[in-house]
Amino acid sequence: MGRARDNVVMDVAPETAIELWTELDRWPAFIDGFGQVVRADPDWPAVGSELVWRSGSAGRGEVTERVEALAADRFVTRVTEEALTGIQTVAAVPEDGASRVRLELDYELTKPGPLGPITDVLFVRRALRDALRRTLVRYASEAEARQQQP
Repeated sequence: MGRARDNVVMDVAPETAIELWTELDRWPAFIDGFGQVVRADPDWPAVGSELVWRSGSAGRGEVTERVEALAADRFVTRVTEEALTGIQTVAAVPEDGASRVRLELDYELTKPGPLGPITDVLFVRRALRDALRRTLVRYASEAEARQQQP
């Protein structure tokens, strides 16, 4: 199983960081490659609820996220898409009056092929880390913008 992760410090409380992550109407502003929601269970983000979204034309295709855990400091989904399946965790911990938010994806490639492990280490994992970084940078900006709203 592969793992990609990154983190960012945000000037919000951990529970605010997790709350922002679950607000689907804000996802276009920060989720890398996000296109549109196809279907969301009415009780999203309750444990067991499911979201299906589609990426932009050059992206991941259709992505299904099923909520595995939700707490004030953590949000965990099971992610399924054409190229991989895995567990994505967003965790927020207090740090000097702010929050350190960690985004982690533990994944398995669905069609690794004979060179799968090598391809994963050399290309896939790096691309996933880069996508997580882009998401977190935009996520922190979105959190700052949200804090400034009345």
